[in-house]
Amino acid sequence: MIRTVVLDIGETLTRDDRYWASWADWLGVSRHTLSALVGAVVVDGRDNADAVRLLRPDIDIPAEYAAREAAGRGEQLDETDLYEDVRPALSALRAAGIRVVIAGNQSSRMGDLLRALDLPADLVVTSGEWGVSKPARAFFEQVLAVSGCAAEETLYVGDHPANDIHPARSAGLRTAHLRRGPWGHWWADDPAVRADADWSIDSLADLVDIVKE
Repeated sequence: MIRTVVLDIGETLTRDDRYWASWADWLGVSRHTLSALVGAVVVDGRDNADAVRLLRPDIDIPAEYAAREAAGRGEQLDETDLYEDVRPALSALRAAGIRVVIAGNQSSRMGDLLRALDLPADLVVTSGEWGVSKPARAFFEQVLAVSGCAAEETLYVGDHPANDIHPARSAGLRTAHLRRGPWGHWWADDPAVRADADWSIDSLADLVDIVKE
């Protein structure tokens, strides 16, 4: 039985369009160029930040984040960044008695922005607030610490095989791979992903049936 559902953030709950567009504008390149480079690192199975590093190999990404914030061009998030199924699915999960946790690789600033949206979740937390990022096992140990139940009763939902599905499965959690965003679509039929994902889903609405099984 699944008692807690934990959800990734980028391309699970939120569209990454604004995120990558803002980086392209900040770096002074066309949005199309950066979008194409994101596609390239997806196909290679590399970290998404490598798309930025391909443009500026010597970039200090934390320093650039700080510079963007200081210039008033930092991270932004509002209701339009959410996928349409987010609120209905999370509300249905809570109505079914499921604990809902949002936990992904995002900054502390993004944690504040997410909480300001007042999503139907019991907890919203980011890697920046925990001080540890996926795919580190310590991240998923933190997930289990806040899940309120055993690993086999905790379902981690995400689009990214290397950051979400494989490490969550290794930590003993149940997993659902979401076919959404570039990583979700490109790796959906990969045999290794299929092997480590207990469920493959096309919408967060599918989670309601999973927890009722």
